Amino acid sequence: MANERGSWGSNIGFLLAAIGSAVGLGNIWGFPYKMGKSGGFTFLLIYLLLAVFVGFVIMMGELAMGRKTGKGTVGAYHALSKKFKWVGWLAVFSPFVIMSFYSVLGGYCIEYMALNLSNLAFAGAEIKTGSDLFGAMLTNPFGCVAFTLLFLIICYLINRGGVSGGIEKFNKVGMPALFVMLVIIIIRSLTLPGAMEGLKFMFVPGYAVKAGFIAAEPNFATVLATAGGQMFFSLSLAMGVMITYGSYLDKKEDLVKNSAVIVVADTVVATMAGIAVIPAAVANGIQNGIPLNEIKLGGPSLLFVTLQDVFQAMGTIGPLFGVIFYLLVLIAAISSAISLVEVVATFFMDRAAAKGQEGNRHRIVLLVCLAIMVEAALVAVDGLGSNGIWVPGQATFGIHGWNDCWLDFMDMMSEGIAMPLGALLMSIMVGWEIKPKTLLDEIHSGASSKIDGFFAFCIKFIVPLGMVLILLGQINDFFGLGIFG
Repeated sequence: MANERGSWGSNIGFLLAAIGSAVGLGNIWGFPYKMGKSGGFTFLLIYLLLAVFVGFVIMMGELAMGRKTGKGTVGAYHALSKKFKWVGWLAVFSPFVIMSFYSVLGGYCIEYMALNLSNLAFAGAEIKTGSDLFGAMLTNPFGCVAFTLLFLIICYLINRGGVSGGIEKFNKVGMPALFVMLVIIIIRSLTLPGAMEGLKFMFVPGYAVKAGFIAAEPNFATVLATAGGQMFFSLSLAMGVMITYGSYLDKKEDLVKNSAVIVVADTVVATMAGIAVIPAAVANGIQNGIPLNEIKLGGPSLLFVTLQDVFQAMGTIGPLFGVIFYLLVLIAAISSAISLVEVVATFFMDRAAAKGQEGNRHRIVLLVCLAIMVEAALVAVDGLGSNGIWVPGQATFGIHGWNDCWLDFMDMMSEGIAMPLGALLMSIMVGWEIKPKTLLDEIHSGASSKIDGFFAFCIKFIVPLGMVLILLGQINDFFGLGIFG
C-alpha cells in the first residue's frame, strides 16, 4: 500500500521525477565542462564505470532506505542505525548548501533565456560577445539577486503542490520537453563545420592529446575525483533526494529496475549534453581560427560564454537556438532544485509528524526557500568573485584550492566533502553494521534476488574503496594539497 505521508501518482511519475532530479545542471552544465578539462574519453570511461559499480548500488540502497523506513533522510538513518544515525544530517546539509549556488545558476539561465528572446525580438540590434555579456551579468549584483529570487519563486510554487500535485506534474511535462529540445540542439551542433573534432575528443581514446587539445593526459587520480564528484552531483546521490523520493514509493515497485532506469537515463542525457555542447564549442573555435589547445572546453564559462558565442555566430536564427538551449537548461535546473528543496522540507514535515502535528507544507516550503534565498544572495552578489566580496579561502586560511569565490566555497563544502563522506559512511553502515540483507529484504519487495551478490559485494568493498579515493581526490582538488602530484 502507498505511504500515508504521501505517494507518487504512478511509477512513471516517480521515474520522471527521479530522472528529473538527476538530470540537472550537473548534466547540462557540469558534465561537458568537467569532461572538457579532464581529457575527454578518459573522463567518460571512468564516469561510466563509477556509475555502474558505485552509483547504481548507492541508488538502490538509498531508495530502499527511504521506502523501508517511510521517512526522510534524517529519520531514515535514525531508524536504521545506532552508530551512523548522525549521517542523515549530512544529507540535509548538502542540498541546502548546494541550493545556495544552484539557484543562482538557475537565475543565470533565466537571464540568458530572456537575453536571447530580446535578441530574437529585436533582430539587427548590436549584440555583445558572450564574454562581455557574462562579465556584465556578474558585475550586476542586483540583477543576479533578482533572477535568483525568480528562480526560487518557481521552485516554491511547484514544491508547495506536494509530491504528486507539484513535483510529479512538473516532471511529466518538463522531462519530455527537455529531451526534445536537447535533440534539436544536438542536431544543430553536429551540423556545424568542425564539429566532428569535438566528437572525436569525446569518444576516441587519446585523441585529446593526439589532436593537440591538451599537452598530456590528466592525472588519473584527479580525473577519478572529478568524475566521481560529477557522478554524485549528477545522480543526486548522498544528498538525501533518493531517500526522500523512496519514502513516497509504493512497496510493489521494483527498486532494481527503477535504479537502473534512472542511472541509464541520467548517463544518456549527460552524454547527449556533452554532444550538444563540446562539438559546438570546438566548431566555433575552429571557425574563429583559435588553436585547438586554446579552445575553452573546461570551466563554468563554457555554458555562458562559449555557447552564447556559438549561438550568436549562427546569425539571425542563432537567438532561437539560444532560447531553446537555455530553456532546456532551466528546466533541468528546476527539476533538480525542487528535489533539493523537498529534502529539506521533508525533514521539517517529518519532524512535525513525530510530534503528532500536521506540518503546513505551504509554510514550510516558503520558509525553506526564504532561508535558501539568504545564502544564495551572498553567492549572487559575489558574482563568481567579480565584486570583491570576502571569501574564507586563501586570504583567511592560506588555502587556494577554490577560486576565492563563494560558489566554489559552497561547492567544496557540499560536493567536495559532505556528499562523498556521507556516501562512504552510508556504505560502511549498510555493508558492515546493519548488513546488506537489511536493505535487500526491502529490495526484494517488487524485485527478484538476482542482484543480491552484486549489491552485497559492491556495498561492502567496491563502494567504500571508491569513495575513499574520490574523497581524497576531492579534498586534494579543492584544497590544492598536491597529494597526487
